[in-house]
Amino acid sequence: MPFARLSAATTPTAHIGLGLAAVGRPGYINLGREQDLPPVRSVDALRERTHELLDAAYAQGVRYFDVARSYGRSEEFLAEWLNARPDIDDIVVGSKWGYTYTAGWSTDAERHEVKDHSVQSYERQRVETAALLGDRLDLYQIHSVTPDSPALTDKELHAKLAEAAAQGTTIGFSTSGPAQADAIRAALAVTVDGELLFRTVQSTYNALETSAAPALAEAHDAGLTVIVKECMANGRLADPYAPDALKQVAVETSLGCDAVALALVLRRPWAGVVLSGAATVNQLASNLHAAVVDLDEDQLARLATLAEEPHTYWERRGQLPWH
Repeated sequence: MPFARLSAATTPTAHIGLGLAAVGRPGYINLGREQDLPPVRSVDALRERTHELLDAAYAQGVRYFDVARSYGRSEEFLAEWLNARPDIDDIVVGSKWGYTYTAGWSTDAERHEVKDHSVQSYERQRVETAALLGDRLDLYQIHSVTPDSPALTDKELHAKLAEAAAQGTTIGFSTSGPAQADAIRAALAVTVDGELLFRTVQSTYNALETSAAPALAEAHDAGLTVIVKECMANGRLADPYAPDALKQVAVETSLGCDAVALALVLRRPWAGVVLSGAATVNQLASNLHAAVVDLDEDQLARLATLAEEPHTYWERRGQLPWH
C-alpha cells in the first residue's frame, strides 16, 4: 500500500496532504478566492502558483498530493512538477475520475463539471490520467460517490477497477452530499473475488459537517485509509468567515482558525490523511500549524456545538458561487 510511506514518515506534517482543487482551475466555490488568487488567472499564472505550493508543501514535510480530472489542469501541473524532480520518490499521488471539467478555463461557465460514473467514462479518463501521471499515480478514486451511484453496482466497472488494482494502482472512492455515511457503507460491501475492492475513502468532514464520522470509523476498522477533504468547509471555517466559537479557540491557541479547524480533524483516530486546500503559500504555512495544535476538552466541547444538520450544510454549500 502506498500509504505505508506516509506512516513511515517522521515529520509532523506527514499526515497532512495538499489538494489542488483550488488552484488547478480559475473558478471554484471557496470563499475569499478573489483575494487568494491573482486577478488574471491565466494557465501560466495558476501553473506558477501550483508549483510554488508544491515546493513549499514538500519542503515542509507534506507527502500526499491530491488532484482530479475535473480540477482543470491540476494533473498537468502536478505532472510537470514531478517530471522536473525525478529524484522525489517518497510521495503518494492520488487522482480521481468520474467528473469531466467543462468550464473551458472560465469562471462564469454555466456548468463547471459533469458527472459520469460509467465504464466508458472510467476508461476514457484513465487513459487521460495515465498520459499525464504515468506510473507516478498511486491512487485512483471514483469522484463523489453517492448512495445511488451506478459505480456501486456496476460489475463490469468493478472488474475493470480490480484489474487496475492487480496492476498496482490502489482503488478508492470519494463521497459528497448529506448521505455520505450511506455511500461509505454501500462501498464497503463491494467485493471482487471475495476481497474488498476499495482500499481508500475520501470524504468531507469538518467542524460543521460531522455526519460521516461513524461510517469513516467503520471504513478505517475495515482496513481502508481515510482521507478527509473540505476540512475548512470551503472557507467557512477560515478568517474572517469562521464562527465565533472557532475564532475564540484560535485566540486561545495563538494560531489561526484554519489551524484549529484542521487540528480538530487530525485528532480523529480514523483520519489517515487530512487535506489542506490552500491557495497561497502563507495559507499553507498556517494550515500546517495544525500538526502542533493541542486542544483541551473544553475547547473540543465548544467546537462540537458548531455541527450543522447534514442537509442544511450541503444546501448551503450548494449555494456557494463559483468565483
